[in-house]
Order: sequence, then structure tokens, then C-alpha cells
Amino acid sequence: MPHDLGPRALKSLLIVGGGSAGWMSAAAIAHATRGACEITLIESDEIGIVGVGEATIPPIKMFNQTLGFSEEEFVRATQGSFKLGIEFVDWGRLGNRYFHPFGKYGVEFDAAPVHHFWLRARAEGDPTPWQDYSMAWAAARDNKFDHPTRDPRLIQSTFDYAYHFDASLYARFLRAYAEQRGVRRIEGRIGAVHRHADTGDIASVELVDGRRFEAEFFVDCSGFRGLLIEEALKTGYDDWTHWLPCDRAVAAPCARTAPFTPYTRSTARAAGWQWRIPLQHRVGNGLVYSSRFMDDDAAEALLVSSLESEPLASPRRIRFVTGRRRLHWNRNCVVIGLASGFLEPLESTSIHLIQSGLMRFLALFPGRDPDPVSVAEYNRLTRIEFERVRDFIILHYHASSREDSDLWRHTRSMEIPEELAYKLEQFSQAGNIVSDGLELFQNPSWLAVFIGQDIIPKRYAPLVDLRRSDEFNRYLESLRRTMNQAAGAMATHEEFIRQRCKAPPV
Repeated sequence: MPHDLGPRALKSLLIVGGGSAGWMSAAAIAHATRGACEITLIESDEIGIVGVGEATIPPIKMFNQTLGFSEEEFVRATQGSFKLGIEFVDWGRLGNRYFHPFGKYGVEFDAAPVHHFWLRARAEGDPTPWQDYSMAWAAARDNKFDHPTRDPRLIQSTFDYAYHFDASLYARFLRAYAEQRGVRRIEGRIGAVHRHADTGDIASVELVDGRRFEAEFFVDCSGFRGLLIEEALKTGYDDWTHWLPCDRAVAAPCARTAPFTPYTRSTARAAGWQWRIPLQHRVGNGLVYSSRFMDDDAAEALLVSSLESEPLASPRRIRFVTGRRRLHWNRNCVVIGLASGFLEPLESTSIHLIQSGLMRFLALFPGRDPDPVSVAEYNRLTRIEFERVRDFIILHYHASSREDSDLWRHTRSMEIPEELAYKLEQFSQAGNIVSDGLELFQNPSWLAVFIGQDIIPKRYAPLVDLRRSDEFNRYLESLRRTMNQAAGAMATHEEFIRQRCKAPPV
């Protein structure tokens, strides 16, 4: 039986919603289709964006590079800064601090991973913190920054970085890029969604002023509402608040008075946690909390009282339900951004989930009639990614010895997903880090949280006992010394930005 290899190219695609998700979608799809597909984006200036995704993780560099952005242009346009990782305060216990760095710990020098040699040195009385073997931390600790080198022989090749930026400015930057490549923007609010009577696919959207727009395929970037994926297609939502009980946030920017840190800070509070994200023109702040354990007025008062300066705008309250859509691609609609689900921004994954969703979509880009096999694969991969990121965030809450409030007593004692429980047992018993391969967060990230929150393995790899401690201790000390020297030669974060990518005053 002959295969149908005739032309089925998609000719029209409509994006519902703007913000980071909508304009990242428009820019990426326009770049990939090169004008061969008509792209329309509908957004309303009356509807604000959530805009909490101001901190990112390293893969954002690949997205920007794919679109051809120069780093200097991007950072200037978004009032951006650089990010070497996240500092966690009071998570494992009150008074505890640790750093989740981007990049590796140390350099592998034996058959056993470096952390097993650190575990033996610790058992023999060496008090050196695990994070002192991170090049990213050596720089971040002193507010230093430089690009990593590509020479794998140098310790400066072992770290990575991402960005902090103003999400609304990033959307504006992407909009200019997309419109230059033919994307048509329509201003207006959607009042109705129409479906084909015979297939059930989405046929068109109708604005409140009566204008109607048809397309062969739709991208839902409408935020928590899920205008197409949920209100029209009734896809369903998996609620994960039994594992991640925070369901509210309040956000407010303030002027920067503290040192210009090249990292995000997350401070655990009695009923949630608070973020601090340093930009060139301000500091982004927010409190993520559980309404079960703190009311909205108390949360806002706590946030405002803990800012380093007066708020630059009125605090903005946000409600959400952690979880994900049961399908991320349903019929002729794919969902990107907050409409696809929400995982609190503890590990700065909001922007990344937009990016990875788009990369999968482009890899499986539909024709006029989406291939069910490709749709199934998109949904499978997206489900796995959401679940793996979910488990990593759950770990932060569960791996805590805090008992000073109801939230922490709840998360410490709650049942956790089976795969996370297995990972926790493997590491706590033998220092093993296990993975099924499809993981956004790799071994260094798990090590950062495990050890940072006092999950210390009961034993290290037996192979380490076949090595002389004086030999590997000299190597560990050499690693620390080399990292500190490399960090000492770097410019400060503020100097680096002033010399390379200083934004114009606002």
C-alpha cells in the first residue's frame, strides 16, 4: 500500500497570548519556518503577564544563540545580569546556607566520583564544605563573574552560567524579532473559541469585538486560564498540591542596595520561601507560600518588611495550582508556558519549560493533520520532564529537618513519589546518584541539594579505601586553591556588566 508522501505543510498557525511564552513561541517558530507558515499572535494589553520567570538556567543561552542574539545586546535590552547558581538559606535547617552551582564539582581524578573522596575526608575530620569544590561558588562567593573557558584543561571550564532578566522587557525584545520575521500581532481579547463540528478540532477564535481568526494549528499561551487547552478542549489537569502545597505568591520590585550578586537567592520562610533576583535597574522579590499556612495579608506584610529597600511598585498577588495538563498537545493545539502547568520557580524552571516545550514542538512540527504518533511522543516527553522537575523541587521541601512551623512538619513527613524515594534511599545509604537518563537536573544539582540539606550518605564507595588519603587530600586541597586563584583573577559582576553590557538608564 503506497505511503502518503504528498505535501501536507502547515500554512497557518495562531498563538493565543503574549508575554514570555507567547513571544518566545512566535520568535522560535518564525525562525524555524522562515516565512513559509503564516503566524499570528493575539494578545491584549489589558491582560498583564505574570512575569515571575526572571531567573533562568543555562540552556537559555542555547535558545538565544539559535535565534542569533548577541549576549551583549540581549543583556542590555532586558536590564539583565548573570547567574552562577542559587543560594539557599534556611532550607535544610534554620541558619543553614548552601549553593546550587551551575557546572561541575571539582574535576574527576579517579574511578570513584569526587564526592566519595570528599565523604572520606569528611569522615576523617576535614571540615571543608562540599560547595568549596565548585568553581561557580568560588566566583559567586566574592561577587565575581567571567565567561567560562572552552579549554577543558583549565578549572575555569568547569562552571556554567545563566541570566536574570526583566521578563516584560524580554517579551518586548522577542516581539521586535518576531515581527521583523513576519509575525502579525493582533490586539484584542478573546471572547469565544469555535471548534469544527465534525472533528472537534479548534477552528477559530473570536474576539470580544466580533473579529474572527482562523488557523490550521493553535498554540495556547494564555497563562493559568488555559483558554484553548482547558476551557475549549477540556483536557484536564493533574493537581500536585499534595506534594507542593504552596499555591500563592506575592511579588514586588525594589531598588538594589546590597552587593550586585551573580546569583539568585531563595530564603525559606515559615509558610514558603522568598526569592531575590538582582537586575541592573532593580531587584525582583517575591514570596511563594501556602494559603493553608499563611493568609494573603500576612504574606504581603512579610515580603514588604524583608525587602532591602522600599518597593518600587505595589505588591502583586498571584494564585496558582501546582501540576500539569493531562495532555500538552491535544488535537490541533499545543500548550506552552503557564497554561501547560505550573511548578513553582524554586529552581528557575519556568522559562526553561517554555523553551524545552518549543524545542520538542519544532522537532515534531505538525503538518495540516498532526501525526498521532508525534503527538503521543510530545506528550510522553513533556510528562516525563514535568515529573522529573517536580521531584527535584519536592526534594527541597522533604529533605529538611525543620520543625518550626506546620508547613515544614507537613513536607518533612509527607509521602513522596516512588522514584524520588528511591533516589533518596540510594544516596543516603551509599552516595549513589541514580537516573533514568531523561533528567533536566544532572548529578551536580542533586549533590548540591542532598549535601546542602544535610543528607550525608552512611558510607562512601569502597574503592576509595584502596587509595592513600594523603594523596587525594593533596588533590582536593589543590582543587580549592586553583579555584580560589581563578576566581580572584575575575572582575566583579558589576565591573563585568559595566564593561560589556551596561543597559541604558530607565
